[in-house]
Amino acid sequence: MGIKRIGRHLLHHHWKLKRIFTPDVLARIEQAIKDSERTHAGQLRFVVEGALDGPPLWRNQLPRERALDVFSNLRIWDTAHNNGVLIYLLLADRDVEIIADRGIHAKVGAARWEAICQAMEAEFRQGRFEQGVMQGIAAVSGELAKYYPPHASDINELPDAPVVL
Repeated sequence: MGIKRIGRHLLHHHWKLKRIFTPDVLARIEQAIKDSERTHAGQLRFVVEGALDGPPLWRNQLPRERALDVFSNLRIWDTAHNNGVLIYLLLADRDVEIIADRGIHAKVGAARWEAICQAMEAEFRQGRFEQGVMQGIAAVSGELAKYYPPHASDINELPDAPVVL
């Protein structure tokens, strides 16, 4: 467990998260997800976590492991077509992870998901958090639209509102 990482997470206050992801920004992200889901039959969730604390921090849980926990806890895997996708941002680490259910992951692959993450992280390094999230939503939606085009009978299986942890 690195002392720098622990310090970064302990000193990373929730006020920074709230300053970057204001209610207006979160509303625009939610609208972007709603709009994107009109172009495909997939399900997309965005979760941002300011910093790890408690057991995840002391176990030195990696962002990928934390994203898998969030994916499971939010039941993103529980969609009719196995096409749920989580975009997870751990703000203290400035790390983005995309966790995709087996149906869509088998079609898109890890390399493409990682490329989307890297593009988002590049925006975040420039301080453009909202733009990075919007770019990520658009890229993931493009992949979902390729393999899961919209149908008239589609229902919204998961909430569109971003989750702030």
